Amino acid sequence: MRATAFLVADGVLPSNEGRGYVLRRIMRRAIRHGFMLGQRRPFFHKLVPTLEQEMGAAYPELAAQRQHIEKVMLQEEERFAETLAQGMGLLDEAIDALGGTTQIPGETVFRLYDTYGFPVDLTNDIARERGLTIDEAGFEAAMDAQRARARAASKFNVDLRGGGMTVDTQTSFVGYDGEHGVGRVVSLFKDRQPVTQLEAGEQGQVVLDITPFYAESGGQVGDRGVLANASMKFLVEDTQKLGKAHLHVGTLQNGSLAVGDSVEATVDGERRQATRLNHTATHLLHAALRKVLGTHVLQKGSLVAPDRLRFDFSHYSAVTPGELATIEALVNEEIRRNADAETQLMDFDAAVAAGAMALFGEKYDDEVRVLRLGDFSTELCGGTHVKRAGDIGLFKIVSEGGVAAGIRRIEALTGPGAYAYVVETDQKLREVAGLVRGSRDDVEEKVRQLLERARRMEKEISHLKEKISSGGSRDLASEARAIGGGGVKLVAARVDGADAAALRNTVDQLKSRLGSGIIVLGS
Repeated sequence: MRATAFLVADGVLPSNEGRGYVLRRIMRRAIRHGFMLGQRRPFFHKLVPTLEQEMGAAYPELAAQRQHIEKVMLQEEERFAETLAQGMGLLDEAIDALGGTTQIPGETVFRLYDTYGFPVDLTNDIARERGLTIDEAGFEAAMDAQRARARAASKFNVDLRGGGMTVDTQTSFVGYDGEHGVGRVVSLFKDRQPVTQLEAGEQGQVVLDITPFYAESGGQVGDRGVLANASMKFLVEDTQKLGKAHLHVGTLQNGSLAVGDSVEATVDGERRQATRLNHTATHLLHAALRKVLGTHVLQKGSLVAPDRLRFDFSHYSAVTPGELATIEALVNEEIRRNADAETQLMDFDAAVAAGAMALFGEKYDDEVRVLRLGDFSTELCGGTHVKRAGDIGLFKIVSEGGVAAGIRRIEALTGPGAYAYVVETDQKLREVAGLVRGSRDDVEEKVRQLLERARRMEKEISHLKEKISSGGSRDLASEARAIGGGGVKLVAARVDGADAAALRNTVDQLKSRLGSGIIVLGS
């Protein structure tokens, strides 16, 4: 109980990998012991108040996170209870089928893990209690086969940074201050191999000593733009990190480019600005989620692109429409407050002590960049951002859903994209209003009336089909005739206008009337 509660309070949620899997194993072992003691209803979460009473003074987070801890534990109990009885039944059958052997087959252990979520050590516990062992080698072989299938099904492209590409250079990033810069080519790559020169039409990667191009990291996509001088032009289609160097990935449009050449680097400013809006909005969204849903919410992944933002976060249930509306309103309120987006380089420990949020599992340098948006949000972030929150203009959530156990995802738009979405939605609403001969103000009531009318008509149609299939005024049962020496009753009739459901219903009615016989209805 103590291990479970402390892990959940620290932001860990049950899952099938990493620390979340460790938590799930601890919980499911405890729940299984409760099951053995006769507990058939969720019980584990009810122990949280006792733990808080014993250890709350030493660990104040227990009181602050109590409701969240109880919800996470109850949800896991309910999820596991659905399969515990089935899994135990399967295990009991497997044990009964062992005969004189004392080892549970690896395939059975794998099926329990893969289908019922039984951790291997849980199956091992049960086996040990009954004087048995498990075939660990067979289990590992089944796991390896599953991993091989997963790799074969993967659609991911090969990482550009693979293939043995290495660079000792550290690129100096000057993109916080502008979208232009002058740099010297220190490395060139073609087909993942180092080269001294690129020719027109060739694709490759360029490393500069100084660049304004932001390399993909922290969820923010890499910049696009142009590297050029008097004799050549290189179109940058993406920017990636390779160690501490920035890889400008693209195609040499004309001329030639060699190591040592000096180039002018120009970022696509419009695309960078759209990305800025989405990145700053992501920070506001994170803060709003924690205010509305609770401080257990932590970022689990993000995508910051010029056309949209995507934010994954820890939460145990779907976000309700009301909560989404509140979150969206909070973010837009902060946008209207128009606070400065203040950035500051600080020592990591000092930044965390000052209240800056650091993401668990992320690696940070000793000196970090802190982004503060008024009193609403303070986080560590190396991305590019707007000057003031008001630059975002408008924030609009377009979807919310689950992506994994305990992980939710929100997708949203900002600025011109959000405005275009609102305009398009309004236009569709007006078109629907026109179709139902209503206005924007009464379209909801008009649609409701149409749906109610449609439901009434469906019932009438279903009733009429049943009447048709039963022969209307015909009494199909009276049309039964005796066939064969035993006088078996037969009803064979063509009933047009009836669907399959109506025909089945009529067959059931005839069965109850005839008692015994053969019925063939066609439509």
